Order: sequence, then structure tokens, then C-alpha cells
Amino acid sequence: MRFLYTSLSFLLAVAGMAQSLSGDTLKHARQEASFSAAVVTATREAGVSGRNVPQTVNVVGRDKLTETFRSSVLPTLAEQVPGLFLTAGNILGYGVNTGMGTMKVRGVGGMASLLVMVDGQPQYAGLMGHPIADSYQTLLAERVEVVSGPSSMLYGSNAMGGVVNIVTRQALRDGWHGNFLAKAGSYGTAETSFDVQMHRQKFSATAGYNFGGTDGVRTNSAFQQHSGFLKLGYDISRHWAAALDGSLTYFKASNPGTIDEPLLDNDQEITRYLGSLSLDNRYDKADGSLRLYYNGGHHHINDGYSPGGTPRPVRYVHNDYVAGVSAYETLRLFSGNHLTLGFDYKHFGGEAYNRNVLTREHIALNKTEGTSFREDELAGYADLRQDLGSYVTLEAGLRFDWHSRAGSEWVPQGSLTFHLPTRGELRMLVSKGFRNPTLRELYMFPPQNPRLEPERLMNYEVSLRQPLMEGRMHLGANLFYLKAENLITTTRIGGKPQNVNTGQTENCGVELLFDVQPVRGLRLDANYAYLHTTRLLEAAPKHKLYVGARYDYKCFGVSTSVQYVAGLHPSLDAADGKQNFVLWNATLSYRPLRWLTVFAQGENLLAQRYEIVAGYPMPRATFQGGVKISL
Repeated sequence: MRFLYTSLSFLLAVAGMAQSLSGDTLKHARQEASFSAAVVTATREAGVSGRNVPQTVNVVGRDKLTETFRSSVLPTLAEQVPGLFLTAGNILGYGVNTGMGTMKVRGVGGMASLLVMVDGQPQYAGLMGHPIADSYQTLLAERVEVVSGPSSMLYGSNAMGGVVNIVTRQALRDGWHGNFLAKAGSYGTAETSFDVQMHRQKFSATAGYNFGGTDGVRTNSAFQQHSGFLKLGYDISRHWAAALDGSLTYFKASNPGTIDEPLLDNDQEITRYLGSLSLDNRYDKADGSLRLYYNGGHHHINDGYSPGGTPRPVRYVHNDYVAGVSAYETLRLFSGNHLTLGFDYKHFGGEAYNRNVLTREHIALNKTEGTSFREDELAGYADLRQDLGSYVTLEAGLRFDWHSRAGSEWVPQGSLTFHLPTRGELRMLVSKGFRNPTLRELYMFPPQNPRLEPERLMNYEVSLRQPLMEGRMHLGANLFYLKAENLITTTRIGGKPQNVNTGQTENCGVELLFDVQPVRGLRLDANYAYLHTTRLLEAAPKHKLYVGARYDYKCFGVSTSVQYVAGLHPSLDAADGKQNFVLWNATLSYRPLRWLTVFAQGENLLAQRYEIVAGYPMPRATFQGGVKISL
């Protein structure tokens, strides 16, 4: 396609108004942001109203994340965000093999093109470059902000397709508070979690732990996970606050292989950890943040063998890290003006090798590059947003990004927003995205190519959103067109596989959203995404429709949803065909006491047969039940 698509977009949960900060303490400002639909991710400016962000953003709050008692945030995001699709193959957990746990927005994502963050801290394995889906627990999330479309101007590489930012919980109420949840169900699945929050004067703390395990939907597909989270906060003064947070996740996952080609002993043991220290400021004319962060992991993987074959004599082992600093400040120099200046630095890499089971010898993955790999990224950016009267906002941004191997990249972005008299917004946006090659693509395994260049994408969209019924209803639609070039693909050169920059795609589509609260206790929501591509893409359905309802009456609650997916390619092999399926889920809850909730839930109640990843049938109807205690 050679033409631009105009578009309309509205965003559920982005309609709140920012509060005035004059004379308030930083703690009060945080409280206001928590209870409004303020957006941070799309602008890096604290407490910004959804009316003033240049991009398509969906905010999924804690009420929605917890109403179905799921331990992971990702299944809920896949329902609530049009255009976002998640691959899975088990009742619980994803692992890191066979494409499980990959996320795509508008057909872009997968390996390393969709950036996942926790409080603005990049979350991806330093060697492989992709996020680890099993790390993102509901336990730690206050809300999740999803930016659809390129966000490389603010966040650089890996944000080519968009950003998923998990904003962690912070204790705001005085005293001690906590929750305990336990549930069990189909396929020997059991989960428990607890969290504790404390707030006293200027100090706050949040801590939590989650365990999940299952026998799996097939033989040799068991999964077990432990996750812990800790966040400490201190209000230094009216305008300054500091926070220290960390998390640790350990999981064991077994991959049974495809139905036609099963595997034995294809097991993974993975430990992921992260920590960060932040210093935030908030004034009438300026606000910003300085964050130091480190995340890393240890992966121990047995690639397994076919039945009747011989166990592998080696195990794949790697230790990776990402260490960085991020700083930005937003200045409000005069009326209607917002100027954000930022700086990012990342040092990442690790060590990877095959280890002989008997001799413990470390064997290099290839003969030329050794076992250690590392790179650096350095960037600076400026983003200007200016109100032109009461009805127009102009935004323009530019980023300069330097990568120690791939070189430099300029990343522009611009938007024009019209604030309609009916409190709606009409936006026009053009933005560039890019992705530097990962260390895996550059140096590791036989297809590696140290001469790879960055992937690049240009995105065009126009969006409209409109609140109605005094804010009890939100409507909208979004049309977009994007063209990606220089995509890294694997081909055969001289009879050997090699990564090269030859791929390209043109994607266009429409996204629709609807949310209404017609009467007290009842909430209805729906979204739909249509995607057209010029290239066969896996995990990128042509149609995705979601319709949900939640009703609360006295001590009873019921939520139900139906999701329709059509035109999904479970692999890049056209012979695997397309998948079409309908998923019906429901959750019932009863609260006999103020502090006690009993619930039961079922997923895929129509017992649909379908595959998201080729050769890995998804579970049919499953059921779970449990209790939640809140103190």
C-alpha cells in the first residue's frame, strides 16, 4: 500500500482530567494520578490527562486486572487492548521456547519489537532482546498503560511496535493492608499469592509473593513459578520523593514439542531479577525523574530429544544483564507549553555457552565470537507540546540514538490534536519506530550476522475519541497505516542460514472501542480490531472482537466475556492454514463478609479446539475456584 490511512481512535480509561498541582505535596499529586485516568507512558510527564497525549493509549486499571483473579496481567491486556495479541500454549505459564509469550500490536512485535517496562524500566533479556512474559504478575500492578504504535522517540529501540508499561503499586492509605488469594482447578493447577502494604507519614512499603503450578494440558508440559516483589517509597519533601524497588521470578517449564514431533526433557529453569532506584520531583513549572536500574537473569535449558532418540550431552546456559540510567525533565515555560528533555544510557550483554553435562566444559556457541557479548546504547531527545489556543495542540519530538554496533539513528515524531467542543479529541500522528539487532541476531547461533542494520518503521494514524453521557460512555475508533522495512529475516547464503535485512511489510487496520455504565453496578465494554497485512505474519489475527460485561449486586458479582478471533496464522507455513475460534469466559463471586470473597471461574466454556502456536493445542474448557481475603 502506498497511501496513508486516516483514522479515528478512542481510548477506554484515558478520559480523566489532570489535577492542578499548585501547593500540593508530591504524595498528594501521586494520589490524584492514581485515582484519575492520568497517563505517564506516552509523554513521560507525570499526571498528564489522556486528552493531551499524542498517541493511542489504553489504560487497564487494577479493578479490571483483578476482577477475574488472574495471576498474570497479559491475558487481561489481550482482551482489553484492540490490536494486541498474545501467544500461549498452556493453562498457566509461557516459558521462552516455540514463540510462547510473544506479544504483537498491529502485527508488530514478537522477538524484540514491543517494549515491556516496569515503571519505565526496560524489561528484556540482555542477550535475546525479548521480554520474559512469565515475569509480569498482577500482584505488582496498579495499572498497565499500553501505547499502540511506535514509541521509539521516547524509548528508543525495542519500542518499534509500541510499549506496555506496568505501573507498580504504592501504599497510599495509612496503616497496614493486605490480601491473600488461593485457587485451584483443572490440570492440577494451583495458585496462591499474598501482598502487604504499609503507609506511615512519609514512608510507604509494598511487598508480595505469588506461586503458581500446573501439571499442564499435555504430558511433559508442567509449569511451576515463584515470584516476589518489594517496593519502598519515601517522600523527602513537598517536591521530592525517592523509591527503591525490586522483584525476583523463578520458573521451571517443560515444552512437550508439537503433536507431530513430541519432545522429551525439553526443560527450562529461568531466574529473572530486577531492581531500580528512582528520584522524582514535582513543581508547578517542572517535573521529572532520575532512575538507575539493573535487570538480569540466569537461563538453564535442556533442548530435549525425540522419543527413541538420545538425550543431549549439553545444556544451554546464559547469564544476561541490562544496566542503565534514565533521566528526563518536563518544563512548563509558559501557558500551554510542555518541553520534555531526556537522556538514556544502557549497557547490556552477558555470557552464553553450551555446557557439557559430564565434563562441565563450556563450549562456545560459534567459533568466531566466543562466549561473552556486550553492547552500549546512548540517546538524547526533546519533545515539545504546545497548545495553540483552546482547541489545538501541536506536538513535535526528535531523538538521536547511538548503538555501539549498529550506529546512529534519528527518530522524529509529530502530532496535531483538535479538542472538540463536545469534549472529544481528533488527532493526527506520524511517528517513526526502529529496532537495533539483538545480540542473538548479531553474534549467537549459526544464522548470526554482525553486519546487521536496524529495522525501521513509519506509522501514520488519525484518531477520534468521544465521551458521552457525562463521562459514563466512551466511544471511538482508530485507523492506521504503517510500513516496516529492513526487517531481519533468515535466508540461506552459500548453503548456510544467515540473518539479513531483507524483510518488509505494510500493515493497515481499524480499531474500535466502546465502554458504558448504563446503570449502577453494570458495566459493558467491547473492542474490535481489523488488520490487513501484505506479508504473512504469525500471531497477528485479521479480526479480533471482544465483548464483556460486569454486574455487581450487593454481595454478588458476575463477569463474562466473549472473544472472537479469525484469520490467525499459527506459523509462517501457509500449509498450517488459519485459525478461527470463539472463547467464552465467566467468573462468579460472592462476598459473605467484608473481608472474604469466594469465586469460581471457567474459561473456554464452549470447549473450542484451536491452536495459537502451530502444533500446540490450547486447553478446552477449564475451571478454577478459590477464595480471596482482604484486610
